[in-house]
Amino acid sequence: MPTAPRRGPRAATDPRHPPFATDGAPPAEPARSEARRTAVRDGLGVGVAVGLSGFAFGVTAAGAGLSVLQACALSLLVFTGASQFALVGALAAGGNPFTAAAGAFFLGARNAFYGLRLAGLLRLRGGVRPLAAHWVIDETSAVALAQADPRAARTGFAVTGVTLYVLWNLTTLLGALGAGALGDPRAWGLDAAGPAVFLALLAPMLDGVRERATAMLAVLLAVACVPFLPAGVPVLAAAAAAPLVLLVSGFRARRAGAATAEQEGPEPESPEAGSGSRGEAGR
Repeated sequence: MPTAPRRGPRAATDPRHPPFATDGAPPAEPARSEARRTAVRDGLGVGVAVGLSGFAFGVTAAGAGLSVLQACALSLLVFTGASQFALVGALAAGGNPFTAAAGAFFLGARNAFYGLRLAGLLRLRGGVRPLAAHWVIDETSAVALAQADPRAARTGFAVTGVTLYVLWNLTTLLGALGAGALGDPRAWGLDAAGPAVFLALLAPMLDGVRERATAMLAVLLAVACVPFLPAGVPVLAAAAAAPLVLLVSGFRARRAGAATAEQEGPEPESPEAGSGSRGEAGR
């Protein structure tokens, strides 16, 4: 009696006996190539578009009183635009350096949460991980998470990181040097470049009611604190908007759930349970 051929480890790798396809199987080679091309295209687009805004940071940093070396060191070592703009903005307003650094730190803390998500997706090993951690920012995370498979995600992360890091640092240098050649940036209105770029980076994130409510409350808190607190502290006070909005949202969700439960009423008793209870009473 013939028996079915065994599919051991050798059979699984034998081209004459390909393994069974599964839902989790990697995509075919043409699909893989297309995914890599898409990742490269996305990475280059985002890296170039955002990297050029380093010129605005260089100008803003020079207007805040930082030297060319200090501005370039921030871009090389910090490399997160929102935190850098927050730091030089607070310094330009006359804030305490420690307060300005604290505000920049809290803004950059979100990158740690990106890292938790990307660690399982990229699966980098060894000495590459500390280097890649320096590139975990909004743009690299967005490009990596938008890809079709882990290999394309790694490609998108790497292309975005390299392009953005090189351009951001180069344009920071050009902006700082250019601001020095122009003289006082405030005479040209260039001191408004930092807030403008910061708002441009923030605007795409306000895509929901909760996000817009948080932004509006943060603005109100900051404006209300400006007359009473030192420069830079209102930015820290505005961070209280996020937990306040979350508390209100959670309270409203619980109230809505309770109201829905009251409208539906108690669950009707099943016929079997009713006949059983009547039978018990009869006995």
